[in-house]
Amino acid sequence: MSQDYLSKAIPSPCYVCNEALLEANLKLMQRVQDESGARIILALKGFSMWSTFPLIRKYLVGCTASSVWEAKLAAEEFGREVHAYAPGYKATEMEELLPLVKHISFNSLSQWRSFREQVSEAGVSAGLRVNPEHQEAETELYDPSAPGSRLGVRASDLQAADMDGIEGLHVHNLCECDSFALERTLAAVEEKFGDYLHQIKWLNLGGGHLMTRKGYDVEHLIKQLKHLRETYDLEVILEPGSAVAWQTGPLVAEVVDIVENEGQIAILDISATAHMPDVLEMPYRPNITGAREPGVLPHTYKLGGNSCLAGDVVGLYSFAEPLQVGSRVIFEDMMHYTMVKTSFFNGVEHPSIGILRADGHFDLVRKFNYQDFRSRLS
Repeated sequence: MSQDYLSKAIPSPCYVCNEALLEANLKLMQRVQDESGARIILALKGFSMWSTFPLIRKYLVGCTASSVWEAKLAAEEFGREVHAYAPGYKATEMEELLPLVKHISFNSLSQWRSFREQVSEAGVSAGLRVNPEHQEAETELYDPSAPGSRLGVRASDLQAADMDGIEGLHVHNLCECDSFALERTLAAVEEKFGDYLHQIKWLNLGGGHLMTRKGYDVEHLIKQLKHLRETYDLEVILEPGSAVAWQTGPLVAEVVDIVENEGQIAILDISATAHMPDVLEMPYRPNITGAREPGVLPHTYKLGGNSCLAGDVVGLYSFAEPLQVGSRVIFEDMMHYTMVKTSFFNGVEHPSIGILRADGHFDLVRKFNYQDFRSRLS
């Protein structure tokens, strides 16, 4: 399959979603829904490539939005249920949001008190995000339950709270975790919020359930979800982002120059800071098809981006054959939490977006131009 990404039909740079791989992930999620009774919605913050929505909506029941704009995208392009959560809403946003959503979760009791009448009048089911104060995320940047977190209400803050009108609870503390992390989280939720679970209609378990990763114990996940539904007689919702688009396609790049400074440096037509920001923010080292750690294969290069940021560097990799101007470099697994974070920094050419269809045909669905860059600012 990697040879397909070398085709000259695919421009460089380009994000390429592999339709067959995406559907395989969705079929697994359909199995989880069928066997557990839980409902799965797509978290747009992780994957919002709306040209794939016709396929995704065959399997998932809707989307979750972190903003008014995401909610509009879900309503316009996905066309099924829209759920919403954000750390804070403005009154003007609420006016736009409520006509679009079925569920809305609030981050604080003060936000809930501010908008409870509007929510009730709109007939939208209201929820409250709670913080189980149980940590599972390995990276601090992505840990909602870290000490001092701004995300969610602690159990101690609910003791004297008026919960009338709250129909659901929203829990999200996972990040690319396994089902055993979920099990430990649920134990913390039941310990701290067990009394409320018998009173609510739904429990949203957020994202971070990487059920499509190789080795994930899907049967164990199904067992946890069934336990919740049967014990508390409530609707269980999951909203994965990464899991939907996990390993479903690369960022295709090309070498534009090779320079020498204490080793070989390949300048690419992409930018780490603009097109793969998590490489610098987490940080993490993306896999490249056919490449290995430095020194393992005969030819080692530092791979650098095409912006003027001095630290716009992906890292050191070794290759079996020398890189040349025009050589393709295939960064694997670049669909989730990558496209959604891109920028037009430096005016570097933004990667196109395409779909490799199940029959092998490539569809170029978006190519960016100067007007896209110009319209970002004024």
